[in-house]
Amino acid sequence: MFENANVEHYPTVTATGHATVLSGATPALSGIMGNDWYDRELHKQVLSISDDSVNMLGGSGAGASPRRLLVSTVGDELKMVHLDDTHVIGISLKDRSAILPVGHMADAAYWYDTNTGNFVSSTYYFRDLPEWVKSFNGSRPSDKLAGSEWGVGPMRKHLPAVPSPVLYADIFGSPFGNELLETFAERLIAAEKLGQRATDLLSVSFSSNDPVGHAFGPNSSEVRDISIRTDRVLDRLFAFLDQTIGMEDVLVVFTSDHGVAPVPEVLARWKMPGGRMSTADLFGPLKQALNAKFGNGDWILGTAGTSPYLNLNLIREKGLDEAEVRRVAAEAAAAVPHVLRVYTRDQLQSGALPNDMISNRVARSFNRKNSGDLEIVLEPYWIRSAEGTTHGTPYSYDAHIPLIFMGPWFRIGIYRQNVVLNDVAPTLATILGVETPSGSIGRALNEIIDSTTLSFGATK
Repeated sequence: MFENANVEHYPTVTATGHATVLSGATPALSGIMGNDWYDRELHKQVLSISDDSVNMLGGSGAGASPRRLLVSTVGDELKMVHLDDTHVIGISLKDRSAILPVGHMADAAYWYDTNTGNFVSSTYYFRDLPEWVKSFNGSRPSDKLAGSEWGVGPMRKHLPAVPSPVLYADIFGSPFGNELLETFAERLIAAEKLGQRATDLLSVSFSSNDPVGHAFGPNSSEVRDISIRTDRVLDRLFAFLDQTIGMEDVLVVFTSDHGVAPVPEVLARWKMPGGRMSTADLFGPLKQALNAKFGNGDWILGTAGTSPYLNLNLIREKGLDEAEVRRVAAEAAAAVPHVLRVYTRDQLQSGALPNDMISNRVARSFNRKNSGDLEIVLEPYWIRSAEGTTHGTPYSYDAHIPLIFMGPWFRIGIYRQNVVLNDVAPTLATILGVETPSGSIGRALNEIIDSTTLSFGATK
């Protein structure tokens, strides 16, 4: 177990973390620099996994795939060596959390559709859902959770009593979402005969902790309750793996994509800094400054978190210098209360940055094609959220993550040196005897690898 593991990128959000864990790449290399961003070629906001060339299977909504990911993953490297003798599958309640960790060559990715209560996939992987998935969905496990309760004390929560999209959304934001995913994982392992080949890879992302954390904050009884329940869900999954495969043949990595900030009202009671601001509070002064300096116009086309995408066509129509427009916008953003740092695209491209933790994490995430024109970093504990809390900053409360390796290939111990999420992929690649993923910047954590054991899968 590593006590001082962190993500070394910004923003600390779901897509960037999940793209990092099994690729070892930074967002600058992977191309996944946020959950969503403005695509200048398509002239619209896109998701990290959106793909108009494929369709969803088993539910409603748009298709999704890993095509926006620019690098390989451990799963891809496994498939390139053992194409016909390994299965690589990702599952989660979130689409991006299922798709991004396992990469391009994955046999499948499945996620939860809150409109139908089904586990779904896309035609990127196959023409139709496997029969076992259809059978699982046909048993309506989500409907059986109607009316369930969770939480502790007088603040217990009740799921809707009638099956509907409202129920399915509430399942997603409750401990029952994780329990449902674990049940799906057991069915998948049995149906796909995972663990019966040279090496199979299964990525399981328990998503329900995230919406519960957003709604109630890390210091709430609700987060304590779901954390305890998640521990029990993991125990159930490991017991199933031990029964069907044998834990001596299972390598486990346990980690997270990001942390979360305390709720601002809780911080206020503790006499700590922090607070809330709106999107208008942040971007309104930029628009006003650009209108005042260069004339009225639709200056911001889209955003990725706190990063705006300026209207380059408008800048060219007015005969303006892009760098000058960015400088004016940056000055306006820097003057907004509770903004700590503002980086322009010009600074990030030239590397003209302070040499400190914040700047380094921002620089590792700048992608020339996908990133915006400014990167705006708020002061610690300040969030753009009207209620609950959120994450995304480069600070420790959002960047500090758990990192645990389990299995006979590792030396037991508590390790206190600084390590990063990017180290997971090269460590796994070393043990699995495959190439380190193409964009990995991490290192193999050789200090935990027991050199007296065989490579994983060598005895199968």
